[in-house]
Amino acid sequence: MSEYFLIAKIDSVYGKNGFVKIFSYSDFHERFFDLKEVYIDFFDEKKIFHIEKTEIKKNSITLKFKNFDDDKDVQILIGKNIFVDIQNVVKLPENFYFIHDLIGCTVVQNSSVFGIVKDVLTIPANSVYVVEDVNGQEILIPAVEHFIDAVDIEKKLITLKPDVELYDDEN
Repeated sequence: MSEYFLIAKIDSVYGKNGFVKIFSYSDFHERFFDLKEVYIDFFDEKKIFHIEKTEIKKNSITLKFKNFDDDKDVQILIGKNIFVDIQNVVKLPENFYFIHDLIGCTVVQNSSVFGIVKDVLTIPANSVYVVEDVNGQEILIPAVEHFIDAVDIEKKLITLKPDVELYDDEN
């Protein structure tokens, strides 16, 4: 497991005072107000950046890093990924999971292996598990109670409800 966790990407310069607008991969935007430092990837090496200020502007999260004082200073950061270390990972509420924990989980239905989670799509309504089934086909499974019976991250196991059909009858 990596010691760093991807939480956001620097989207653009915001204003002329060294702020950047970020695109958050986290469902918990308030987390940015508690962060004092983050890591930014430069040439496959994580560099520490100290956060001076966090603001919400026009429904966007903006950050101001120490020693980055104008719009020219932050140009080099545009497009860079923002990471946190293990100590700054958000504690998730019950039935919330990190995508990296879900990827690789075995999916079972009626005690039979259905497939393996290859990816998780995050859409406004709900997450969707991208599962490669035992035949090598990609199946999309909504991550909702109607389909999912249980998730056990420690066992890397997702159990589907026994009575749910996932294939189109015409295929």
